[in-house]
Amino acid sequence: MLKPYVAEFIGTFSLSIVVFMSIVAKSAVPTPLLAGIVLALFVYTIGHISGAHLNPAVTIGLWSIKKINWAQGIFYIIAQFAGAAVAILLARYYGVAQLTGAPNNLPVAIAEAVGAFMFAFGIASVVYGRVSAPMTGVVIGGSLAIGATLAGAYDIGGFLNPAVAFTSGAFNLAFILGPIVGSVIGFQAYKYLSEYDFTPKKTIEIIEVIVD
Repeated sequence: MLKPYVAEFIGTFSLSIVVFMSIVAKSAVPTPLLAGIVLALFVYTIGHISGAHLNPAVTIGLWSIKKINWAQGIFYIIAQFAGAAVAILLARYYGVAQLTGAPNNLPVAIAEAVGAFMFAFGIASVVYGRVSAPMTGVVIGGSLAIGATLAGAYDIGGFLNPAVAFTSGAFNLAFILGPIVGSVIGFQAYKYLSEYDFTPKKTIEIIEVIVD
């Protein structure tokens, strides 16, 4: 069934071109906010088709908590990078050059990882059913905006997304591994916390242990 991959292609293309053009044009609207709005749009429009990952790091993070299998994940990532590549072609058609001199160092990788952690943690709350359906786009888009703002305070873009970094010309280890590591940790952290049963009975058991 090709529909999920087509949806990921369209969504990643849209997110990539909006973020790239926002940075190049120095948009009056902050790029993290635009990225969050675009992602929220696609959560509502294609979330029921593909899950609206639009990000290889998110796909890998979801694979790490077994919400997608490796075969699906590979095709998702191919579709995402294909969408990003078409975004590059469109930008070049209009004479817009990619960014140059993107930093590739440990501080940037850490900034991307921290931002991706915040982003993935928000997504995980939706994945584990802690968010009502009408609010899913708001939570996921808001998580991206917060994570990208946090990472962007240090690095040049706060992409949190290897596919978007590819379109923008910042495709290096810092912008690839940083988001992936942060995403996996964010999903795993939320999985760990969500499995804790904090019920009145559990609270009583904890108090009894402390008293004894």
